[in-house]
Amino acid sequence: MSTSSSPELESTIDRCRPADATPVTLEAESLESTAPEYLRDLKRELTDEALVPARLSVDACFDEDCSLATQDEIDRVRGYVRAGSFLGVGSVTVRVDDVADPEKVRPALAACAERAEREGLALELEGPITIDA
Repeated sequence: MSTSSSPELESTIDRCRPADATPVTLEAESLESTAPEYLRDLKRELTDEALVPARLSVDACFDEDCSLATQDEIDRVRGYVRAGSFLGVGSVTVRVDDVADPEKVRPALAACAERAEREGLALELEGPITIDA
């Protein structure tokens, strides 16, 4: 695997021009919906205000030692990953407050991180759990 940039990417980057737009972090709780229609309108409104959604932050809690509850919460997080991709953010930060069983949560978060990567996003974790442990 090469660590050098491809020529196509370098020529694209060389031709970049600065834009007068302010990057912002969106809080998942402030989104009314993750439906494409709502996100399209939100993106248009942000563009009109010269704001660029750069990051989406999501609070998550895995305080129940239950596989179904873990799956429900990770499905919710995955919905925000999809929303972040639609909005064009570069990363989704998942702030984890509590984890009842790290061995149940870790693979779910790893799968969500893989999904984010396929969508072109970075998934960042904040809190008492890591994916690599």
